[in-house]
Amino acid sequence: MSDLATEVHGRSPSELPLAVSVVVPVYNGAAALPELVSRLRAVLAGRTPAAEILLVNDGSRDASWQSIAELAADERRPRVRGIDLRRNYGQHNALLCGIRAAAGTVVVTLDDDLQHLPEEIPKLLDALSGEVDVVYGTPLAEQHGLLRDLASRVTKMVLQRAMGAEIAGSVSAFRAFRTELREAFAQYGNPYVSIDVLLSWATNRFAAIRVRHQPRHEGRSSYTLRALVRHALNMVTGFSVGPLRLASVIGFVSTLFGLLVLAWVVGRYLIQGGSVPGFPFLASVIAIFSGAQLFTLGILGEYLARMHVRLMSRPIYSVRRSTPGEDA
Repeated sequence: MSDLATEVHGRSPSELPLAVSVVVPVYNGAAALPELVSRLRAVLAGRTPAAEILLVNDGSRDASWQSIAELAADERRPRVRGIDLRRNYGQHNALLCGIRAAAGTVVVTLDDDLQHLPEEIPKLLDALSGEVDVVYGTPLAEQHGLLRDLASRVTKMVLQRAMGAEIAGSVSAFRAFRTELREAFAQYGNPYVSIDVLLSWATNRFAAIRVRHQPRHEGRSSYTLRALVRHALNMVTGFSVGPLRLASVIGFVSTLFGLLVLAWVVGRYLIQGGSVPGFPFLASVIAIFSGAQLFTLGILGEYLARMHVRLMSRPIYSVRRSTPGEDA
């Protein structure tokens, strides 16, 4: 049992301090981790005596795990716990790993690049009242380029469809929520993960507050335009049947169009006694039907591919080791 769990064990909810687990997915963040942990310790120590920092190394190619191990060896509070995944599984998969390992009554998630300010965490905790289960820290101003911002907006539109909640437009990786919500997706085993969609399975009591947002500490974000598009595709095909319904609508519209063309051809023949001349007309009609069929088959193929991956029982993540030096 972790130090945090020991501190809160055996006490009634009214006697418990606000136990906070801060979960940080780490990918090539060795340079920023010492400052991040130092600032987190300062903020959490002033907020609650029961807190922990979980650093999940998501297959980093730099010295991130060595940095995590050194920080975990420092016994100052709040203590640092490290989890080393066997390879890169993706930000949301790493988050899910940390969330399942969290011992606090509240989980706070943030990125490892210092764009999310640790000093803003108390604002999230204060907003996590009895009427709210999840609080997002929405940046006052985004620090991304035009294409990245556009892709982010599109992704949030897809997320809103998958979550079925208006709050999707304010979703951020900087969030705080009650740990008990994880029970709603405790049995989730799909390798395609969206933490925000999973949280929507447990509650509809969301809130968002404005927080400061700083430029990346150094380097470039791994969340490129391509990664955002892939994440949006995973969400829309992994957590929604919208594309299948779209395929049905396209098939219906194509069939209706074909019937109208047929009616026009037959009507013209009966009225004028002639046929519709020209190869271009026939070619265009064939192209419309072929395109609709291929588009529909493509959507079905995406779903079948994801079903295939899930039936293979591909793991969401696999832990190589965790601090203090225990093999997982």
